[in-house]
Amino acid sequence: MIEAASVLAAENNNPLLPHPFELVVGIFSFLVVLIVVGRILVPRLQQTLEERTQAIEGGLERAEQAQKEAQQVLDQYKAQQKAAAVEASNERRKAEEQGAQIIAQAKEQAQAEARRIVENAKAQIEAERQQALQSLRAEIGALSVELAGRVVGESLEDSARQSRVVDRFLEELEERARTQEQITS
Repeated sequence: MIEAASVLAAENNNPLLPHPFELVVGIFSFLVVLIVVGRILVPRLQQTLEERTQAIEGGLERAEQAQKEAQQVLDQYKAQQKAAAVEASNERRKAEEQGAQIIAQAKEQAQAEARRIVENAKAQIEAERQQALQSLRAEIGALSVELAGRVVGESLEDSARQSRVVDRFLEELEERARTQEQITS
C-alpha cells in the first residue's frame, strides 16, 4: 500500500499537469489580460497606426504637391529664361542696327565735311588763282606797255590804249596755251 500510495502521490505531483487552482487562476488572468488588451490597447494601437498612416499619406501628398509646385516654378523659370534670351537677342540686334545707323551717319557727315572742305579749298584756290591772274595781268600789262612803248617808240600812257593792248596780248597768250594743251593731249 505504501507503494500504491506513493504511485498515487507521484501521479498527483506530476510537473506537467498544473494544479486545478492554478489552472483556474491562469485562465481568469488570461481573460483579464485579453479584455484589457482587446478593449484598451488594441484601439490605441489602431489609432496610432491610423495616425501614422495618415501622416505618411499626408506627407506623400504634400511631397507630391511640393514637387508639382517645384515643377511649375521650374517651368516658369525656364519660360522667363527663354523670354530673357529672346529679349537680349532683340536688344543686341537693335544695338547692332543703331550702331550701323550711327556709323552710316558718321560716314555721311564725314563725306559731307570732306566735300565742304574740298569745295572751300577749290573756292580758295580759284580765288587765289583769280587774284594771281589779276596781279599777273597787271604786271604783264605794265611790262607790255613799257615794251610796246619801246618798240613803237611812243608813249602808251593812255589807259584805254594800255588796257586794249594788254587784253589783246593776254588773249593771244591764252590761245597759245590752249593750242599747246590740245597738241599735247
